[in-house]
Amino acid sequence: MRTLDRRTVLLGEYIAEHGSTVRDAAKSFGISKSTVHKDVSQRLRTVDPGLYRRVKQVLEHNKAQRHIRGGMATRQKYLQKQK
Repeated sequence: MRTLDRRTVLLGEYIAEHGSTVRDAAKSFGISKSTVHKDVSQRLRTVDPGLYRRVKQVLEHNKAQRHIRGGMATRQKYLQKQK
């Protein structure tokens, strides 16, 4: 297995097991968000289709929750400013 394919599978497994976001995975692996996104949304489909389906579910869930996390972050920001 090529190094690129190995990294793609590791990223996919990490996201599937931890339910992490692309941003969290990028931080954990020390690579850019765009690299993680390309690996798990394009390359993983051909390398490991089963894992790709699991990762896709996690990413769709994260995308659906994105507006909630953004609102919570904004709320925390303004609460900190009040102190």
